[in-house]
Amino acid sequence: MNPALSPLKTQSGFLLPSIHAAPPFFTQQPNPQTQAVVAQNWTRLILSYARHRRLFMIRAEDADVPGSEWDEVLRNPRINRRLLSPHLSAILSDMVAKGHAVYEPPRQTSSVLLYWRTPEEWAQVLYDWANSTGQLNTIMTFYEIIEPPVPSPLSGIPLPILRKAVSVLAKSNRAQIIAVSDGEGVRFLAGNAGK
Repeated sequence: MNPALSPLKTQSGFLLPSIHAAPPFFTQQPNPQTQAVVAQNWTRLILSYARHRRLFMIRAEDADVPGSEWDEVLRNPRINRRLLSPHLSAILSDMVAKGHAVYEPPRQTSSVLLYWRTPEEWAQVLYDWANSTGQLNTIMTFYEIIEPPVPSPLSGIPLPILRKAVSVLAKSNRAQIIAVSDGEGVRFLAGNAGK
């Protein structure tokens, strides 16, 4: 096998798939069916890498920035290829259309918030964390959840994702949104853990 076409482990420890070594992977394809497959593979790669590195945002401009936090994925120096920002923009648009991301901030199309966990999955992580740390029936600010004194699976989660997760919990009667003096808060409700 050609070494350039083999999977490669990045400096961050992420295993790039072998398709990352194929030059056409970095080129926007003129055939819509072929481009749909390329976009699907890029979506899978971007979400996997984001989860590996705990990255929540990607911008179309990241394709143009050498050394960015996305550089390991958006470039392949072994084959002298990189993803161009218009191609990344099209991939991000596809990800938003399929519910894998949302434009953040809203009303622009160059930056997205990635859903490497869906809001429903984040809601379950949030509820499990509240239950395991004894936070049921306690009011917590969103800041206390995002920046806890002890690192948690929710450390650094973007506020829009936290809001969506709390909203999911509120709809299933596992949380109540509370207005607090220094922002937003939530009370996690006991007894509905399985919903």
